[in-house]
Amino acid sequence: MPQQDQTATPNAGVKMYNLVILIIDIVAMLVRWIFHTLESFYRLVVPPAADTVHNDIVLITGAGHGMGRCMALQYAQLGATVICVDINEKMNADTVTTIRQQRGNAFGYICDVTNRQQIIDTAKQVQQEVGTVTILVNNAGIMPTHPLLQQTEGEIRKTFEINVMAHFWLLQSYLPGMLEKNRGYIVAMSSVAGLCGLNNLVPYCGSKFAVRGIMEALAEELRQDARKPNIKFTTVYPYMVDTGLCKRPHMRFPNMMRLVKPEEAAAAIIDGQRRGLVDVSIPKYLLYLNTIIRVFPLKVGTLLRDFLDSGVESDL
Repeated sequence: MPQQDQTATPNAGVKMYNLVILIIDIVAMLVRWIFHTLESFYRLVVPPAADTVHNDIVLITGAGHGMGRCMALQYAQLGATVICVDINEKMNADTVTTIRQQRGNAFGYICDVTNRQQIIDTAKQVQQEVGTVTILVNNAGIMPTHPLLQQTEGEIRKTFEINVMAHFWLLQSYLPGMLEKNRGYIVAMSSVAGLCGLNNLVPYCGSKFAVRGIMEALAEELRQDARKPNIKFTTVYPYMVDTGLCKRPHMRFPNMMRLVKPEEAAAAIIDGQRRGLVDVSIPKYLLYLNTIIRVFPLKVGTLLRDFLDSGVESDL
């Protein structure tokens, strides 16, 4: 007599079970999708509460001038202990002195962020003399502003050494301490030039796109870490800030695409970090504008860019 296929029924049962599980997973994902979307819209109207930084140790690179100096002063006013790091000893010391004159707590360290060993040595010194850094602000950067074919090899290499490679060395130096404390914030300066390509800024754009990738990838890496560390990431996308880097800006609509004061930019960055925002653009609307433009065909974005007619001229 022909034998019955005894595996047919079990196999069918397994397939049905897997199908039911898949349907449940899809429904659960869609419910969460809707919830997180609604939550995001809610947070546009009602931002998260700002964390205190009163007991934090904040390390800021490029603290001698511009946004770095302004952030150092403002963090100190909020009660944080501020570690000012810069290659310019005089300007860095001035920031530290100003904070102390305002009865803040600050320490200064001279460090060339293109030198990995200096970063490692400085981190050890900071740990011994001040303590574990809980907020790391990777702010130091340069911006050569001229066409790619007129950029020298030295300019391109230095742009990536300061704007990109230093992030790796700083993260490797200070992230372990945050993981040990199970608490920390990492703030990184990207740029609107890290959201879209801009004329006269090809190497700079490349470096700032890289920062965006570093932050997104590291956040995902720690999200999947079994320890579930309490480390938050904020990537900042300033447009044109009056720090001296934008030597020849041009704007068709100066009220809309204006040169932002460094004090104003610093306040927006600190507020974003304290509220745990993943992305902060300066001005705020540029991040949303970029997201919307990416939905449309490339030529639509080009039309809008030509209409706004804003950017930087060559500094040569």
